[in-house]
Order: sequence, then structure tokens, then C-alpha cells
Amino acid sequence: MEREFENRVAIVTGASSGIGRACALAYARRGAAVVVADVDDEGSTETERLISAEGGRAVHVHCDVADAADVEAMVNRTIELYGRLDFACNNAGIAGTPATTADYPEATWRRVIDVNLNGVWLCMKYEIPKMLASGGGSIVNMASILGEVGYATASAYVAAKHGVIGLTQSAAIEYATKGIRVNAVCPAFIYTPMLEEAGIVKGSDLYSYIAQQHPMKRFGTVDEIAEATMWLSSSASSFVTGHALLADGGYVAQ
Repeated sequence: MEREFENRVAIVTGASSGIGRACALAYARRGAAVVVADVDDEGSTETERLISAEGGRAVHVHCDVADAADVEAMVNRTIELYGRLDFACNNAGIAGTPATTADYPEATWRRVIDVNLNGVWLCMKYEIPKMLASGGGSIVNMASILGEVGYATASAYVAAKHGVIGLTQSAAIEYATKGIRVNAVCPAFIYTPMLEEAGIVKGSDLYSYIAQQHPMKRFGTVDEIAEATMWLSSSASSFVTGHALLADGGYVAQ
């Protein structure tokens, strides 16, 4: 896959840190120009800097994926800058508030669904026409193992990620003969700033407990998820669409 994406263009949402940053760097290392989209301007600017420091091409575009106007503007800006769109990694997401279903705050529920599910739909709504105009492309939506199984105190996140998988499958069927493949990656627990913000910090009892829930007895890394995303984006997976790829250290196999 080395430099396979030369002269291609990728959008990565939620690219200010964690999995999104790793995916943005991975696309750039393979030759693509990358639009780094996020609400976190400082983090996105750093991702852009990291790509540029390696000789890649990138630009940060501010985007709240739950805002249709923001998403449309971000995709239009991509075309203005680079003239085409070949790849999209719809990764932006938030964790929400730990709470049981009956006690889940309504405002938080709506925000989690807005960002994690509606945001993926909005991105595809505006990305797909530009990909069709560019001759096709590959979309990778970031789902989760919690798109396959339930998890106590995370009902909004679980519902959204289940929805992402269904949305991915539906879009894959619709565009299967039109040159666009649509897949999802389903990570298990990956050590990212999002987990740290939730109190899952290396060395803590909670960190050790969660690591032990995976048959591999460890967390995944952002680079491992980026590599799965690159495979689904590349010609190596040319007969794969509508697939939810588990990158979970065996978590769902139990």
C-alpha cells in the first residue's frame, strides 16, 4: 500500500487526536492530501503540522459533524482545495455520560446520537456526491465493538454505534455498483485521550480491569486501527463492502 494513495484526497473527521489523528497521518504517509476536520482547532492544527513535518499535504477545516451547514462547507472546501474526494474516514465521536438507561440525561442522549450517528449520516450525505463526481471512492465509518454488543451505562453510545453499522450496510448496498465502497471499523478499547477523560488511565485499577476483558489482555493502539482503516480504503479490499471489521483483540469472540 506504500504511496498507493498518491494524488488522492481524504477527509478524516475527529482528526485532532487519537484514532482520527492516526488515520490522517496514515493516509498522508500513503500519499493522499488530507482534510483534517474537527471542532478542536488547536488539536487539528497540530495534526496538520505533524503531517506537514513528514512531507505530507494537509489542511485543517473546522467542522461540527452534527451541523449540516458545517459538514457541507467542509466537503465543499475539500473540493475547492483539491478538486476531488477519494476517501473519507468518518471518525468523529463523543463518549457521553455514564448512566443507566432510565437515568440517562436527555440532552446528553441527543448530543451523543447527533455526533456519533447523525454526524456519520451527514458526512456521507455530502461526501458521496463528490466521490461519485471523482469516479468513486472508499468510505470507512468508525463504529465500535459497542456497535455489536451492549454495555451497561452507555446506552446512547451503544445505540449510536449500532446505528452506524446499519447505516454503513445500507449505504454499501446502494452504491455497490457505483464505485463507492462503504465499510466500518469496530475497535475495542483503544488507549486514547477520550478514555483518559473518562478516568481510564494507565496504571489505574480500572485500566487493568478493562485490559483483562480482552483475550489479548491489552488495549489496542491507534495505529492498529489506522492500519485497519487503510486496508479498507485500499485496493487490497476491493471486493469488501458493507463489512464491519472487528479490531478488538478477540473481545466479541468471547
